[in-house]
Amino acid sequence: MQWYLEAIKNYANFKGRARRKEYWLFNLFNILLMGTLYIIGSAMESLLLLVVTLIYYFFMLIPSISVTVRRLHDIGYSGWMYLVNFIPLVGGIILLVFTCLDSEANENKYGANPKVFVH
Repeated sequence: MQWYLEAIKNYANFKGRARRKEYWLFNLFNILLMGTLYIIGSAMESLLLLVVTLIYYFFMLIPSISVTVRRLHDIGYSGWMYLVNFIPLVGGIILLVFTCLDSEANENKYGANPKVFVH
């Protein structure tokens, strides 16, 4: 939960680096919360909960992009590589592979290795 909150606090920070742990734990909690809201809303046939789910999705869109851009910085790629996600069929797979790669061991042009500064 710490990494989820950390990514939300840095929602407007598109600079620096995010390690794999921050990226994947943010996405795990994000998917769990969104899925839970959706399932409860569907089971109760509650339009209000489905609207809350949609609002949550849009609220989390910027933090999600931000943590992905910082993750790309961590492996040495520009944040603009996020746009590869929009290539039909293969873009999402390419971005998935990028986010699974290990951090660059040393400092790169986006900052120091975040693994050195363990929270």
